[in-house]
Amino acid sequence: MTRRRILLVLLTFALLWGSIERRSLVVRLASFMGPAKELQPADADQGGTARWLDDYYTVEALDDRTFAIGEPRYAQQNFSYLIVGSERAVLFDAGPGVRDIRPIAQSLTDRPILFVPSHFHFDHLGNGVGFTEVAVVDLPQLRKRAKDGRLRLTSGEHLGFTEGFATPTLPITEWLKPGGAISLGDRSLLVLHTPGHTPESISLVEAATGLVFSGDFLYPGPLFAFLPGSAMGDYQKGVRTLLESSPIAPRLLGAHRSAASGLPELTRADLEDLEQALIAIHRRQRPGTGIYPVTYSVNEQISLLAEPRWLQRW
Repeated sequence: MTRRRILLVLLTFALLWGSIERRSLVVRLASFMGPAKELQPADADQGGTARWLDDYYTVEALDDRTFAIGEPRYAQQNFSYLIVGSERAVLFDAGPGVRDIRPIAQSLTDRPILFVPSHFHFDHLGNGVGFTEVAVVDLPQLRKRAKDGRLRLTSGEHLGFTEGFATPTLPITEWLKPGGAISLGDRSLLVLHTPGHTPESISLVEAATGLVFSGDFLYPGPLFAFLPGSAMGDYQKGVRTLLESSPIAPRLLGAHRSAASGLPELTRADLEDLEQALIAIHRRQRPGTGIYPVTYSVNEQISLLAEPRWLQRW
């Protein structure tokens, strides 16, 4: 039996299974059938004012105290963000941990750094990188699971098995209230709960600068709404939350890019397009392509990958 036929048989079985198990199995199958992950060659030109800090990381200053840290050699083109205040700094996401991001962040500030993951997928947690200060979103289901200030992740919310990363336990030194603020001294970041990609996904908003850091919730490229914990209805709520709480003309900075260079940056118009696409999908007014996942076009920069209509959760 060919690998393609095996995949079709197993995928059919997965579609008939329960929601959580089905989605995890689909991800495992995609990992099994996909190519090995290898580092891309270093490209000297990363666009804009980005510069290489070593042979792996790049950095681009958004202003004199806000930095986009890129991993252009990693297949998923991750971006993490260092936001520096007068008293402390936030590192929003930390990549997959292929390299230790801490020396890079520490080279950009002498302030103590609070690590804040946008969500729990392996490619945002810097797996194997130990942060002294870690803050996660304060949700009842997470509080209930945390024991003695430590949160053991599940394989379904971490997905590290796709690239051989062990599922970690996160030490938690601070809980972030949705709608609350992270004080950095002279800077303040609004914490928004923006589920859809995952139940615990958050975005950070700095009203004074118009900067919005959206993690995997929104970025240029295909948005994943078919993974374990994803829900189309949650995505719709998350978009509405961002629209209501973001500046009029925000700079929306995501965690991945689909282009070969430049920042993964979008605008409020892109966010509005995503809301309209979700409304149209829910009303069965926007057709998708493919079988699993189904791909819905949002605009020229964004697409949304979801389960077939009869499996979607609204």
